[in-house]
Amino acid sequence: MARKFSRSHEEGPRSEWQGTFRNDPHKGDAARSDQRRRARIEIAFEEQTVLGALFGQFDQNLVQIENRMGVYISARGNKAVIEGPDDAVARARDVLKGMHQRLLAGHEVDAGAVESLIMMSNEPTLEGILSGAPDGAPPIMIRTRKKTIVPRSAKQIEYMRALVRDDVIFALGPAGTGKTYLAVAQAVAQLISGSVQRLILSRPAVEAGERLGFLPGDMKEKVDPYLRPLYDALYDCMPPEQVERRLASGEIEIAPIAFMRGRTLADAFVILDEAQNTTPMQMKMFLTRFGQNSRMVICGDPKQTDLPGGTAASGLNDAVNRLSGVEGIGMVKFGVADVVRHPIVGRIVEAYEGKDG
Repeated sequence: MARKFSRSHEEGPRSEWQGTFRNDPHKGDAARSDQRRRARIEIAFEEQTVLGALFGQFDQNLVQIENRMGVYISARGNKAVIEGPDDAVARARDVLKGMHQRLLAGHEVDAGAVESLIMMSNEPTLEGILSGAPDGAPPIMIRTRKKTIVPRSAKQIEYMRALVRDDVIFALGPAGTGKTYLAVAQAVAQLISGSVQRLILSRPAVEAGERLGFLPGDMKEKVDPYLRPLYDALYDCMPPEQVERRLASGEIEIAPIAFMRGRTLADAFVILDEAQNTTPMQMKMFLTRFGQNSRMVICGDPKQTDLPGGTAASGLNDAVNRLSGVEGIGMVKFGVADVVRHPIVGRIVEAYEGKDG
């Protein structure tokens, strides 16, 4: 697609959004039919200090929107013109607006953020993600020491609200939907604010098809490989020295689910990851550890169980069947469309689920 851009990134006041749809000036019946399908809109950005980040290096963000949404975007100075099918043009306008809002709020806009806004462009919630709901509710976000996290899909909006509202939350769905990451981010935010006194992260130590054999070292060194994804999420939300200090003091605890037996987890934010690899008895034991002023999040993909052959049904599936509709328990079910990693991850998940199911 040929691109003819000339950009001028001059400073100016905060953006005012303007736009008018104009039909192409064709004649005849075919042209009039085309007019009903195609539109053109111009957007002016008065806050020009963020235009470089908005358009991307070599206009890569605009190219991504063009390729994914079937529109053409030309930009000159502080204006962008979007042309194409009327519904796609309207969505592309909302995507650019969402990108601009993120930049003004101090968030980065990378290819993943652009993709997530494209995916949410059909949702009525896109407008209020950063600006807050019409009734004056605060914006939907999680603030940690290292970053402020905003939702990247409509289902993540529902999930982030459940993380604040419900005592026990089941987050179900395929890899790449942000289940564990958002739970850890919310847990870190509550630990920093003092809402909880401890952060407990757990998962079953089940091999994912491999036979790892004897692992050397003490107990922590033996189980750490199974818990690495939880460490990764922690270090992404907190400075490394704070993570190490809180691990040493016991404010943050990372342990296999077997270590939960016999405990009462009060004043804690408790996360169970890879919950599809628990047995029904393990899940019952874990859920009944719930204590005063606590919150539990159980994350897992019911379609990706690594339990050995002959094991009873997954504890996650059993718990979902038993607890659906119970007061105080929230259930958020992600799908392939909610994958927020590289777009190819969603296509891979879809291909496997289509073949297996």
